[in-house]
Amino acid sequence: MSQVESQQCLANFHASTHENYGFKPAFQTKSLVALVLILAACISLAPVLMADDIMGFNALRQKYPSITGTGIAVAQVEAGFPELEVEPSIVGQPASLFVYFNTNGTAVTGFPNSVGSVSDHANGVAGIFYGLPSGFASGVGRVDNYEASSFFNHFISGSISIPTRIVNQSFIFTSLSASDQLLVESDYDNYAATFNVLFLSGMGNGGPVSAPGTAYNSIGVAAYGGASSVGPNSDGRSKPDITAPAGATSFSTPLVSGAATLLLQAANQDTGGSGTSASASDIRTLKSLLLCGAIKPRDWTHGSSAPLDTRYGAGVLNVFNSYTILAAGKHSFVESTVVTTGSSHPAGTNPGNVTSNVGWDFNSISGTSVQDKVNHYYLNVTNQNGSFTACLNWNRQVNQPKINDLDLFLYDVATGNLVASSISTIDNVELIYLAALSKGRYDLQVVKNGLTKRVTSAESYALTYQVTDTSLAISKNDFGSPVAAWPLFPNGFVLESKPSLDAAWSPVPDPASVVNNSYQLTLSPTQTSAFYRLRLP
Repeated sequence: MSQVESQQCLANFHASTHENYGFKPAFQTKSLVALVLILAACISLAPVLMADDIMGFNALRQKYPSITGTGIAVAQVEAGFPELEVEPSIVGQPASLFVYFNTNGTAVTGFPNSVGSVSDHANGVAGIFYGLPSGFASGVGRVDNYEASSFFNHFISGSISIPTRIVNQSFIFTSLSASDQLLVESDYDNYAATFNVLFLSGMGNGGPVSAPGTAYNSIGVAAYGGASSVGPNSDGRSKPDITAPAGATSFSTPLVSGAATLLLQAANQDTGGSGTSASASDIRTLKSLLLCGAIKPRDWTHGSSAPLDTRYGAGVLNVFNSYTILAAGKHSFVESTVVTTGSSHPAGTNPGNVTSNVGWDFNSISGTSVQDKVNHYYLNVTNQNGSFTACLNWNRQVNQPKINDLDLFLYDVATGNLVASSISTIDNVELIYLAALSKGRYDLQVVKNGLTKRVTSAESYALTYQVTDTSLAISKNDFGSPVAAWPLFPNGFVLESKPSLDAAWSPVPDPASVVNNSYQLTLSPTQTSAFYRLRLP
């Protein structure tokens, strides 16, 4: 008999158990036999809470305290029948918030109930996701609790609509054959594209990445600083998509789900500009915002044909950066041009610029089998100390075995030189990251390739971009004490110091205050001299 493995060693949770459940999923519309593995680990919540600063949650709470996921309906899918239920009192939320679903898809309200029994794993995930007092989306308006196998069999494979837009899946399907993995990915992609539902799934706690987070239209989450699987996917695509700091992927995933919930609330409130709620809340935009806002660990790397790092994806989650990109507004391309398929598409000559060097767009691009289409976003960069990130994301369309091929290019307008590109032929994500971008005028191009790379004539996409200015200033306040100040955006930097050039750097333990749009920290006035720097994790 197949097993659902549950390794529960949980600090600060309801109980500590080590259990194995006999279980054989009955995939109703597929001839699949798979294992469902709960991704749990022995962790304390303390490391997650200490990592709030690099994830931007503290900054978001201080700057925008009303963004708590208010009113957003979310879903939590748990493996391990019958132990699948969140206990409301353990996570500090009222029982009226929860709806529990039987294996036949029937909704049941009230707790306790006959659907199943309490899962410590579910409580741990829920506490991080939306629990009170410290859950990252504690204002959610509804939580739907499902069992993993029946959720896939009944709702995903059956293409039955659910009332939620954000779905946390802290589990993996294991022992899938290559053909079965393709079927799982296709079902999730079709569902996400049809119902505009964002699935956030753990990638596994070791070994290769696993479904369902390997689907094109989902976000696969890895653990930063914890046990985690490493990509790429079996077909070569870039996975995971993003990381978050937790001991295992079960608990990094709800951090990203919580961030997505906060962004969805903000998008629904037209934070991205008047009348932008529909385009800003599209799952392509939400995914692109999360990936573009992620910060890069020092050993992060990628290539032009492999847009994401095989361990970190786009980097470490930072919801403040993602929110700032959303709030900077929707900015359409300046001009659109066509070139013969396969021909060069140099920097354009249009004198116009987008109105902000931080922002996003949700748009479409179309072409023919003999012409490539190019949408141009011109950026005028006037600072010298910043980095540049751009992320392009689009869906695999319903019932399509392949994807349209879109690429991302950055040209220096003055010289005509190509600065960077992201040209994967297999991913539906493209990402450009430059740690330093010189002053100048640039042409950021979204290109839709024609001919054999063309699936359909038109494709909708989300583009997010940020030109940052990172500088650290030391000055004296009115009392003569030294004060360190650095921008609130870009977020996620750690302040370090050392007493001499030959000493080791160490983090400054004192918390900084948020003053307007910057961090400020009063330094020790008794220290004779010291060196300070900002660094990424």
